[in-house]
Amino acid sequence: MAVEVRVTAVLQRLTNGAKTVQAEGHTVEELLRDLDRRYPGFLQQVQGEDGQLHRFVNIYLNDEDIRYIQKLATPLKDGDVVSILPALAGG
Repeated sequence: MAVEVRVTAVLQRLTNGAKTVQAEGHTVEELLRDLDRRYPGFLQQVQGEDGQLHRFVNIYLNDEDIRYIQKLATPLKDGDVVSILPALAGG
């Protein structure tokens, strides 16, 4: 099951500069583990040692925040688009 993953500049250094990569998983958590297998160090950038997302990382499934779906257990299907973005702060 192929899922398109869009990453920002911070994560692009791990994906060899690619803005969009393909990964697989039945859930967001499986997808992140697959990304870490393909791009070592990826998981450290988005999750803490406790397995929870860093509070400054937002993940969207087809433009919906996974925090309001099932968080890391959010199911994925072929053709989905996942966007991984750092939280933005402004003043």
